[in-house]
Amino acid sequence: MKAGTGLPPLAGICSHREAARTGLTVEECVNRLKRFHYAFRRLHRILTAHITSEPFYELKTGFSLHAYLCAEHATALRTRIAEMREPPLGLDRIPHPALEIFFDEIQAVPTTRERLLGLYRKAVPALIEGFERHAGETNPLADYPSLRLGRFALLELRGMERFGREALEVLEKSDEEDRWLQELEGHLACAGGLDGTREMREESVPRRHSKSPWTFDPRPRRDERFSDPYNMGVNAEAFLYDESFPAEPKVLMMYYKRLREIDVPEMMASILVETRDRPWEYHRDMTRQLWDEARHAMMGEVGFVDLGVDWRKVMVNFTWSLALNTQLDPLERHAVLYFIEQGLMARTGKRFEWEVARASGNGLAALFQDYDWADEVLHARIGRDWYLSRFADPRQAVDYGDQCWSRILMDWEQWKREGLTRHRNWWPEVYREACRKRGREPDPKVLAFDTTYETVRADLKVIPAE
Repeated sequence: MKAGTGLPPLAGICSHREAARTGLTVEECVNRLKRFHYAFRRLHRILTAHITSEPFYELKTGFSLHAYLCAEHATALRTRIAEMREPPLGLDRIPHPALEIFFDEIQAVPTTRERLLGLYRKAVPALIEGFERHAGETNPLADYPSLRLGRFALLELRGMERFGREALEVLEKSDEEDRWLQELEGHLACAGGLDGTREMREESVPRRHSKSPWTFDPRPRRDERFSDPYNMGVNAEAFLYDESFPAEPKVLMMYYKRLREIDVPEMMASILVETRDRPWEYHRDMTRQLWDEARHAMMGEVGFVDLGVDWRKVMVNFTWSLALNTQLDPLERHAVLYFIEQGLMARTGKRFEWEVARASGNGLAALFQDYDWADEVLHARIGRDWYLSRFADPRQAVDYGDQCWSRILMDWEQWKREGLTRHRNWWPEVYREACRKRGREPDPKVLAFDTTYETVRADLKVIPAE
């Protein structure tokens, strides 16, 4: 065989004929990428802003994932645009006023179903259409770095669209949705489509839901499966760190701790929405941590399913996110988060939970705790990068977080007096069910565990560093 004969040309990217096709200029390409970037940034903000107040658990976790994906793709696009003769980048400019209204309307719409329609029937499909058009019109050799980013974006956008379609199939339809979709299509038409390639319609569509500025709702909401979100009747830490209890039932309690972490995205979303003076890299890193915390909650959910236990019988409260979101400002919330994350690096933190899981003989629990521990190391680094840098020395940063945490008031006796909860000790019932599913007799000592929260500092996962 002669040298080079029959081998794939052009690194296997395309044929010579395809590479000889005239495509988009750098300016045309950058204009489209900037619109994609704007769309991802707006989607990220909308998804994050509704994690807290969205009652459906599956949508909280779905929004957390999709916000993370949007942050990653926005970051990749920022990098690509900066490579294309674009300083200054102008990435904070709005590409078209109608595009701003389009996303403002999705953010401000008052119902879950209409928001999902806007996100997954209009915005995400418009992005998919835009990336597909870009792939079909740009030169595959000259603009290969952009095409590569587009392939990854399309892969995850299609997953987002599928999630939204399946979610909409189970939510009750409304009489308003045809009008709502037409209005959104009208805004896109005025903007020349999301990517700006269509002829722009001159007649504008008025705002409806976003006539008044949208305001963030900091109070977490839960669906009906969370039957007692004020319940603080079981102190997980008191059980886990009691050396007289065996490892196996501690796995069940750790699954409760993981599932309970759904209130961390509820709190972190408030930090991201209400913090506007930080660079984009801050929002990207914090969104990664938010998604990790949602992932941890789902690990707990899977753990209960694996044990054959109905997780709805566990009283997963939102008292931590409720207290922080309504009593502290964003920096103070971050201070508490940092204080907690540093505590989890101590001897009685994540390593301990992993060791307990391994000692229990439950392979799934050990795996989940292994990754949970790895994530928390990353989160401690994120805290050092974006919180610690605000202080003169690390001790001052930790002390400030401790002070903010100490100011939190969670009057669980008042919640009981007001009839919001009875602080019922649900542990014996759940432990019995776990034992029954595994064909084992309950340990009388474990069954008798009945320790309630003696102080607010015992709430959630606060294990101060030594």
